[in-house]
Amino acid sequence: MKKTEKVAKSSHNAKVNKIVSYAKTFRGTRYKFGGTTKKGMDCSGLIFIAFSKEEIALPRVSRDMAKTGKPISLSKSTKGDLVFFRTNKSKKAINHVGLVIESRKGEVLFIHSTTSRGVIISSMEGYWENAFVEARRVM
Repeated sequence: MKKTEKVAKSSHNAKVNKIVSYAKTFRGTRYKFGGTTKKGMDCSGLIFIAFSKEEIALPRVSRDMAKTGKPISLSKSTKGDLVFFRTNKSKKAINHVGLVIESRKGEVLFIHSTTSRGVIISSMEGYWENAFVEARRVM
């Protein structure tokens, strides 16, 4: 790897770490549709503001976020990637997004805002594995 590639990778990793760290500061924040503050936030609001803090512009809603970046397999997802879900089985549209905070040994952990528990960290298993649609790399 060339020195310029190492510097770029290091800069990229630093940015990813800042995005994830900032998103984690909202753990425990209650769910509020359309919200983007500690008073309440929805899933896409959490992702939108975490990336905005590092001057990365994303669409505001999850179904539009799912059109950005490039699709990747869940097994290749890493910290900073987005995971998209369809939680309403009667509709075909993506309606939920999370931010991968850790991916190792086949386990993917992501932070997101749920209607029942607010901003939490979940594992990609059970309910979330069944609702999973795709993973995308936006940076």
